[in-house]
Amino acid sequence: MTKVFIDGSAGTTGLRIFDRLKDRNDIELVTLSDALRKDINARKEALNNCDIAFLCLPDKAAVEAVSLIENDKVAVIDTSTAHRVQDGWTYGFAELLESYDEIRNSKRIANPGCHASGFNALVAPLTRAGVLKSSANLSCFSLTGYSGGGKQMIADYESEDRNSALNAPRMYGLSQSHKHIPEMVKICSLSSAPAFCPVVSDYYAGMQVTVPVFKSDLNGGIEDIKDVYRKIYTGKIVHFDEIADENGFMSANAFELKDDMQITVCGNDERILLVARFDNLGKGASGSAIQNMNILIGADECTGLNI
Repeated sequence: MTKVFIDGSAGTTGLRIFDRLKDRNDIELVTLSDALRKDINARKEALNNCDIAFLCLPDKAAVEAVSLIENDKVAVIDTSTAHRVQDGWTYGFAELLESYDEIRNSKRIANPGCHASGFNALVAPLTRAGVLKSSANLSCFSLTGYSGGGKQMIADYESEDRNSALNAPRMYGLSQSHKHIPEMVKICSLSSAPAFCPVVSDYYAGMQVTVPVFKSDLNGGIEDIKDVYRKIYTGKIVHFDEIADENGFMSANAFELKDDMQITVCGNDERILLVARFDNLGKGASGSAIQNMNILIGADECTGLNI
């Protein structure tokens, strides 16, 4: 029986992880009462007396949590931004690793960011294959549901007297210093950061990440891109679909409450759209974390996931 502790179980991602694990017969959840869940001594004891610790915390608190762990047998899956580009941490997007053994043999796994999951799934295979030039000046347009903003944003959007500005899509990350950009650059081996345009809209969950590329960015064409995706995405969780539109449209919430990710390609040899669709709380957060845990403990990677 694998003992699991969720540090930060009251947050959106932590709650989703808890809900996915609470009825599993191969997991024993280590829990703290509401009175103790922020008590540093109680947290330290729980962190050192589990097999796997999920960190669902702000960056500073995640760094602190790691410092509390003295038991070298404890594996950590950190859902914060704190360790995604840090040496000694495995970047936990399993499909982009050379082998799942990188996760199985790791005690420190950094769960990817939601927007970055879509971008990296689209771009990293192409730069590694040499089909997309690592020197390309890329842009990324990413639509997300409001659940990605956490409890306060959810409350704002679901309030009866909410601000009318929430009725329309809202762009953010305006300074081009979004916290996901460093992992996009590192995982995709890019020479320069992409121009990143995240947009939150009035629906609960689901994400659609689009990366436009031009012929001049490529060593090849649209069919070469598709061939790369066909070869790398052969599993159940991340899959390449040749045709993904709905009568000429693509909805950003098509994968709401699911844990898989759809990769598709639109356009022509001159102007190409690379598109990833998934749930920002699924493969973009808690679903990915559970997948990493499953790989760690030797379970089927899809156990407990909605595919």
